[in-house]
Amino acid sequence: MAKLKTSFFCQNCGTQYAKWQGQCNACKEWNTIVEEVIQKEEKTSWKPTSEVKKAPKPLKIAEIDSSEEIRMNTLDGELNRVLGGGIVPGSLTLLGGEPGIGKSTLLLQISLKLPYKTLYVSGEESQKQIKMRAERITPNGDNCYILTETKTQNIFRQIQEIEPEIVIIDSIQTLHTDYIESTAGSISQIRECTAELIKFAKETNVPVILIGHITKDGTIAGPKILEHMVDTVLQFEGDRNHVYRILRSLKNRFGSTAELGIYEMQGSGLREVSNPSEILLSHREEELSGTAIASTLEGMRPLMIEIQALVSTAVYGTPQRSATGYNAKRLNMLLAVLEKRAGFRLGTKDVFLNVTGGISVDDPAIDLAVVASILSSNEDISVGKDVCFAGEVGLSGEIRPVNRVEQRIQEAEKLGFATIFVSKYNKLATKFPGIKVVLVSKIEEVVEHLFG
Repeated sequence: MAKLKTSFFCQNCGTQYAKWQGQCNACKEWNTIVEEVIQKEEKTSWKPTSEVKKAPKPLKIAEIDSSEEIRMNTLDGELNRVLGGGIVPGSLTLLGGEPGIGKSTLLLQISLKLPYKTLYVSGEESQKQIKMRAERITPNGDNCYILTETKTQNIFRQIQEIEPEIVIIDSIQTLHTDYIESTAGSISQIRECTAELIKFAKETNVPVILIGHITKDGTIAGPKILEHMVDTVLQFEGDRNHVYRILRSLKNRFGSTAELGIYEMQGSGLREVSNPSEILLSHREEELSGTAIASTLEGMRPLMIEIQALVSTAVYGTPQRSATGYNAKRLNMLLAVLEKRAGFRLGTKDVFLNVTGGISVDDPAIDLAVVASILSSNEDISVGKDVCFAGEVGLSGEIRPVNRVEQRIQEAEKLGFATIFVSKYNKLATKFPGIKVVLVSKIEEVVEHLFG
């Protein structure tokens, strides 16, 4: 047996130290450094049944096969969109999210629908608990095998017997290997278990999906190197008080990171929301002041979202500025532009802004809708329900063009909007007979069209 070797790791960021100290130099957190025993034998946990391939040789770039990677269809349109078309064989995907948000439900639901032989490994729930949830989601799941195990050696032994086509681990923080003498969930165990799973996935071409816990700061628990090791990092987010969940891609080696998937949590599992614009717009009969509809883009998908604003006289000396789902600094910038360029006295008033649906938007094309909602609330004059906006507001009060404006106009036309305000600097190549396109260049023109 080799001599025991100990080292000190920060449980927050994973930085290694030779001796203990109170504060981590990297993340500046206190009392997060713990001692771990490292003892790794010169053998690997995963032992492939076939012979190991020969070492790869360097090739000229012209000789490399550039044919498109074959992907595995998950039969889930939202997940396929976020992944870029499906699961890539041999890839490692990490799914993170808050406790109770629905990570296990999402992957169990997908594993029950997959047309491939799937091994669902759970270190948090018993087989009976998973069976009860599976019956609620879908009673038929002939290709799904359930295993409750936390030791990687036993998991690989079952993998060799079953030979699954997809492996799902719930969760990586509960696994432990015999080759590292430290508790499950520690920095060393997470790193070593992930390395073993990566070696297994790359040698067998079997994709592996991991569920990861998150810290109180919203980042995935464990060392930061964990996100560098995997191929794809997905974030499952939403408010547990709302029924809608959003699946985002934070890292994707095989596709775009700008795509978005939306689900609705129901008693029978998660339902795919194919037209999110309908759920993000409130269906109101009377027209209310302080609301405006913006046309935004998430990846390749156009969305129509509702912006709500409330402008009132400041009760206390300092006026409040609050934004939910929108950048507060950008809100202050737009208020300064309205004050300086348009002549509206908003410096002594409270301004509250909200993006409905519980989503966060950083698309600058919603600036025009934010300005319209603020002015609508300030003047107490409603903006028409059939009016929407797509434009960026500059510091001099000009309406700047936005990208893919024709796709935004088509989405507004499809949903029945009668008028859309866009920048006159946008080059429109096609005509839109079903919607009136108003071209504006300054905020003053928008105010004149809306409030006369």
